[in-house]
Amino acid sequence: MGKEMLKNVFLDVKNKFETAMGILRKEKITIDPDDPSAVSQYANVMKTIREKADLFTEAQRIQYTIETQTQDIPDARTYLLTLKEIRIKRGIADELGAEAMMMDALEKVEKELKKPLMRDDNKGMDLLQAEFDKINKKLGIRKEDLLKYEEQLEQKLAKAQLEELKKDALEAMDTQKKREEFKDEEMVDVKSLDIRNFL
Repeated sequence: MGKEMLKNVFLDVKNKFETAMGILRKEKITIDPDDPSAVSQYANVMKTIREKADLFTEAQRIQYTIETQTQDIPDARTYLLTLKEIRIKRGIADELGAEAMMMDALEKVEKELKKPLMRDDNKGMDLLQAEFDKINKKLGIRKEDLLKYEEQLEQKLAKAQLEELKKDALEAMDTQKKREEFKDEEMVDVKSLDIRNFL
C-alpha cells in the first residue's frame, strides 16, 4: 500500500516537472528584473506552468501554510503571532503596518471580554472581525480586490525570482571569467541569455 502511494506521488511530481520543463523550453524569458514587461512576461509563464501542472499559486500556498500551521491553535493571540511568523518566513513585508493594528484590536476586544480571546468563542471572534473590518476600511482593503492583491503578489514574486536568476547568472559568469581559458572573453549581458539553451 505504502509503496504504491509513494510510486503515485513520484509519478505526480515527475509529470508536473515535465509539464513545467515543456513550457519553459517554449517560452522566452528575459532576465531583466528592472523591466516591468520582462517581469510581467515571466509572471505569465509561471502562471501558465502553475495552471498546466496544477500547482498552488503563492496565495494558495500561503493559505495552505496558514491552515496547516494554525489548525490546533486555541487562542487568537497565538494565532496572530503565528501569522506574523509565517509572513516573515515567506519574506512578505507588512508595508501598511496592519499587524500592529490587528494586535491593538485584539487588546481592545480582550479588554472588553476581560479574558484572553479563544478562537471557539464565536461572540468574541465576531467582535474581533468587526474590528478587523474597520482596519481594512481604514487601509482601503476591500474583499472584492483580493484578486488584484494576489496578482500584485505574483508580480513581486516574479521580480524577486528574476533578481535571483540575474544574481546566479552574474556569479556563474564571474566564476568562469576567473578561469585562465576565459580571461579574455567579454562578459555578456544577462538580458541576452536565453534560458531555453540551458535546459
